[in-house]
Amino acid sequence: MANPVLPSSGVLSPLGLDAVRISPGFWGDRVALNREVTIAHCREWEEREGWIGNFRGEGPRRGREFSDSEIYKLLEAMAWADHPDLPELAETVARVQEGDGYINTRWSGSRYTDLEWGHELYCYGHLIQAGVARLRMHGEDRLTRVATRAADHVCRRFMEGTETCGHPVIEMALVELYRVTGVERYLEMARRFVERRGLPALADIPFGRGYFQDDVPVRQAQVFRGHVVRALYLASGVVDVAVETGDEELLKAVEAQWERTVARRTHLTGGMGSRHQDESFGEDYELPPDRAYNETCASIASIMLAHRLLLATGDVRYADLTERTLYNMLATGVALDGRSFFYANPLQVRVPAVPHDGVNHAAEGGLRSPWFDVSCCPNNVARTLASLPAYLATSGADGVRIHQYTPGEISHGDLRLRVETGYPWDGTVTVRVLEGGAGRISLRVPAWASSATLTYQDHETRAVAPGYADVEREWRAGDALVLELPMEPRWTYPDRRIDALRGCVTVERGPLVYCAESVGDEPPLAEVAVRPGAPLTEHARGEVVELETEAVLGASPAGPWPYRDRPHGWNGGPAAALRLIPYHRWGNRGPATMRVWLPVAD
Repeated sequence: MANPVLPSSGVLSPLGLDAVRISPGFWGDRVALNREVTIAHCREWEEREGWIGNFRGEGPRRGREFSDSEIYKLLEAMAWADHPDLPELAETVARVQEGDGYINTRWSGSRYTDLEWGHELYCYGHLIQAGVARLRMHGEDRLTRVATRAADHVCRRFMEGTETCGHPVIEMALVELYRVTGVERYLEMARRFVERRGLPALADIPFGRGYFQDDVPVRQAQVFRGHVVRALYLASGVVDVAVETGDEELLKAVEAQWERTVARRTHLTGGMGSRHQDESFGEDYELPPDRAYNETCASIASIMLAHRLLLATGDVRYADLTERTLYNMLATGVALDGRSFFYANPLQVRVPAVPHDGVNHAAEGGLRSPWFDVSCCPNNVARTLASLPAYLATSGADGVRIHQYTPGEISHGDLRLRVETGYPWDGTVTVRVLEGGAGRISLRVPAWASSATLTYQDHETRAVAPGYADVEREWRAGDALVLELPMEPRWTYPDRRIDALRGCVTVERGPLVYCAESVGDEPPLAEVAVRPGAPLTEHARGEVVELETEAVLGASPAGPWPYRDRPHGWNGGPAAALRLIPYHRWGNRGPATMRVWLPVAD
């Protein structure tokens, strides 16, 4: 089955790229753009920066110590997209592999001398994931043999001892290779890597061992901490190991860590990571909008983890977070033209960024750039969009569940379904039966949809609560289910324990978070406040729904000192119309300031 995650057990089984076909629409357009534009863009920049040239031996090595991994992520994207350029690039990579399976353009002469920062096992992980994608989409070839030889080398070198890598990813890659080949040593190697972490397995660093999730064993951790991408990649591998070994205790540990992290360390957009200095989680409720890091790669890692937990448990809350993160993080990370990207995704930008038409040497959010010194995000976006259909629907003992809504067709057993929807702009989701059979069709009702309805065959309309709306019967061609989700804009308030958001409010509509963006002569956002409960007027601009509300501008002139001996509010300022746009669309009109969370007027 063509699927990036294919567990041997669990409540749900994923339906892969061979069973889910996406049609034009919000995600279908992005998947097509990714195949036609973004993959080629990544290839062009990797050539321009010399990262692919490293595999050809073209002069002094260029790029960071982990740049090999970006070529492997690109190969994975090409594999899922069935891209014609894959064989040639795979052959370029294969020429570097040494006789014992070792492959790395940076460390060949000094293998494994810096496990904290060298990223050798991390690079193998992405190579193996590319190999698995190729095996599932195409079958054995040059790339899959390179990946398997590298995995065998890892097992021979690391099966005994206490070593591991400073950046996880090898764990879930080895489990997936086990799933596709049935070779037990890959699973055992992954299990040992998981159990070693936190003993400790790595040297201490100025950020502390928590940066590597090496401060306590996985089973004892209470919450995700340290470098966000590392933490979420590790947790994904831990779920994979737990599922394949039947280790319920290990799975429960990750579930508890995820629950606390989502409740206390996750931004409204689904983004994770509050600290720039080490790309890390903050403490509980440390969620500043302007200093939020929210790396695009972290959002992809969060989707990977939530998807694995959904398959293992069937719990709808994992699909809910996936939806939030897809629409407000993944869709934000790449521009509408498919050729420029955000690395960091703050929820407030105070100063317009300087446009970049080359390599951006800073990861700060503010304006998308075509490339970065560390360009993990563009390639990660490319491989995720290429495999996106595999995240949309599952099967189980009770039939088919549709978790994410986009136009397309879904096949499982005798059932073939067509999904018709204008989501996320429109809340109507119609599922038509093209070919019938017995079973249950379950449609996810998002947590925000408190007044949804489900209609079968234009009659029998009933209210459905958040969770899954189920209909079980003998389906016939022509049958239809219609889910109506409420799409009225809503005001959203932060938990009072989030210091940086106290006294602020924002707006959501359906799965989308909205923001104010100031370009040119629009209201300066530092001077804007809103009154929650004020009307939110919808404006359709093509298929996109923008909002407008009344804002209050700051009334008092600037003084010599910004502090007072009594509370100072916004009353008395002039009113102004405030335009709100979907957060994922901000920054497409050029340099701008932006904020999601808006001060509340008195």
